[in-house]
Amino acid sequence: MFKIKPLISVLVVLFLVSCQQQDKTLGANVEVYNEIVANSVDRDFDAIKKDGILRALVIYSSTSYFLYRGEPMGFEYELLKRLADDLDLKLELVVSDDLDSEFEVLNRGDVDIIAHGMTITNQRKWEVDFTEYLYLTKQVLVQKKPDNYRNMSWSSLQKELIHDAIELIGDTVSVRRNSAYFERLMSLSNEIGGTIVIDTLSSQLATDEIINMVADGEIKYTIADENLAKINAAYQPILNIDVPISFSQRIAWVTRKKSKEFRKVINKWIKKQRKSTDYYVIYNKYFKNKRSFNRRARSDYYSLSKNQIGPYDEIIQRYAKEINWDWRLIASQVYQESKFDPNVQSWAGAEGLMQIMPATAASLGVTEPTDPNESIKAGTSYLKQNYDQFQSVPDSLNRIKLTLAAYNCGLGHVLDAQRLAEENNLDPNLWSDNVEPMLLALSSPKYYNKPFIKYGYVRGAEPVDYVNEIFERYAHYTTFIPMDDSISNTTSTASSDQNLLKSRPVKAGL
Repeated sequence: MFKIKPLISVLVVLFLVSCQQQDKTLGANVEVYNEIVANSVDRDFDAIKKDGILRALVIYSSTSYFLYRGEPMGFEYELLKRLADDLDLKLELVVSDDLDSEFEVLNRGDVDIIAHGMTITNQRKWEVDFTEYLYLTKQVLVQKKPDNYRNMSWSSLQKELIHDAIELIGDTVSVRRNSAYFERLMSLSNEIGGTIVIDTLSSQLATDEIINMVADGEIKYTIADENLAKINAAYQPILNIDVPISFSQRIAWVTRKKSKEFRKVINKWIKKQRKSTDYYVIYNKYFKNKRSFNRRARSDYYSLSKNQIGPYDEIIQRYAKEINWDWRLIASQVYQESKFDPNVQSWAGAEGLMQIMPATAASLGVTEPTDPNESIKAGTSYLKQNYDQFQSVPDSLNRIKLTLAAYNCGLGHVLDAQRLAEENNLDPNLWSDNVEPMLLALSSPKYYNKPFIKYGYVRGAEPVDYVNEIFERYAHYTTFIPMDDSISNTTSTASSDQNLLKSRPVKAGL
């Protein structure tokens, strides 16, 4: 017994050490998250592919996402369209109206990626992870020159400006609290051994809006990424952006920490894009082409400065009210038909803003098809005629889509597609997945030669693309442009069903 006890003790010790080592091995394979990340939604690339939708949180700004001459544009917008196409996903944009809550929106699964340029910082990595960087930039001080700077000598002007960050000691700089600029100012105060007073601004302000506040004299200084500051200063030469505040920093998109496979896919895609010429063409378009930026900023049809879609908004509003449609939907149709060019003429002889064919124009009493008022009046009348042919369709959104398809390819072909839908046990009153594929089928002899088909062949891809593109653009318009006061009390047929649109940009419930 005396000899067995030490042996038992040794065995117990070995067993405990073995268990501890096993626990360590198991623990090495389990990632420990902080409480915020642990409570975030478990959603990765497989779930995104299953849904078929890429939901991206974007901001409304002069470089990221905006509307110009009726067309959605922006650096992030163009990249996201390419990404969604490459991943075979439908793109759904969610417009952020509170920059402070974006990580919360991401982690609870409302979106799958934050797709506007964010500086990669260790503090932010506590809640989220970043993709591969999109580009490098540095932070600069944005300050205003004196109003009479053009009449000042160079030496006199220099005396009025800050030339080194250390000169900010005791002065006030205005930035958003939960921004990389705020973090940098805190670090800078420590580095220079003096206090910089930080005036915190609303989280609903985009950086370019804050830059405008400096130019307008509402605030004295702010901080911005150099590429964004440069393009804004090109339009507002009263701004000085020569003082660097940071070294080069990486700008990236943001994903959930748990979305590891999705992040791998995005990283691979970004690396590939950074090697392509197209990527730099897009980047230069929004951050380096000063002439284009100035032209946009001065335009009446730039959504950041004017609540206008195009030059014929008032005419469209007037006639949209008569047929009880959302004017922004008709504006999207006008853009689809003519890109707001009243003198355009198609190969088939259609003319004017709404591309009305000669026979239709004659039946509607149009004498001058290139006259914007005549064209829009006649076009909306023709819409009403077609709309009245679908009285059996109970849902107004589907009725509108059938009407637009009829405007494009003719009423008879749409009626044929409805008949073909019934033949195939589909619903003739539903557009998506019902009448839509049947219209596509009518380009095949197998279908357009059936005895009950009255109007024969039609190139179905054209009306299908026509309807889808109009509604996609309309979704952008509803984000950027409010309903006009003159028609806001009208029950709009289109807007009442806006919640049914799948690809609409929406205001996030932040």
